[in-house]
Amino acid sequence: MSEQSQHSFLDQCLIQFDQALRTCVPGSVTPQRSSPAVKLDDTELAGSERQHIAGLMRINHTGEVCAQALYQGQAATAKLTKVRDSMQHAAAEEVDHLAWCEERLQQLDSHPSVFNPLFYALSFGLGATAGIVGDKWSLGFVAETEQQVCKHLQEHLQQLPASDHKSKAILEQMLVDEKLHGESAIAAGGANLPQPIRQAMHLMSTVMKKTTYRL
Repeated sequence: MSEQSQHSFLDQCLIQFDQALRTCVPGSVTPQRSSPAVKLDDTELAGSERQHIAGLMRINHTGEVCAQALYQGQAATAKLTKVRDSMQHAAAEEVDHLAWCEERLQQLDSHPSVFNPLFYALSFGLGATAGIVGDKWSLGFVAETEQQVCKHLQEHLQQLPASDHKSKAILEQMLVDEKLHGESAIAAGGANLPQPIRQAMHLMSTVMKKTTYRL
């Protein structure tokens, strides 16, 4: 019997609420791995460069908030124990990304997005719905999400100033991890999502990026 099945409905609600707070409240998560940027020297950046980098890292931070919510929602409704455990493992790895982005925002004298609680709630609902529909679709949802995340990470790497080695190191490691998560979801039996669903996911991602770049 899985650990989750031993909890009552109220217990599971409290656990999910605690997880949401830990994800959305700055300084509440502890990474398992040190930031890839920890040994790199900070470089002098112009004010406009710092502001732009902070906007990019805020988008990536919110993306990790969404990933946490997505995985938690899917784990809450996944039918197979193996799939549920896989979702929870991926969520644990995403905690590192969340902490790294938050740390970089602090170094840039900036802050996470004020919209994080809203995006967490929306992503949790999407993840839970995907889990209810079926594990193969839930895994397919993960694979498509990670594919879109990888695309915008690559775009952000191209937009970073050449002198910002810290942000570059963080995004490069995130890209490696996200690719692995997507590949693992496909290998576990993830289904290809219909084109309308992929387009809707892309639209939601675009809205997230535009609203969190400055706020």
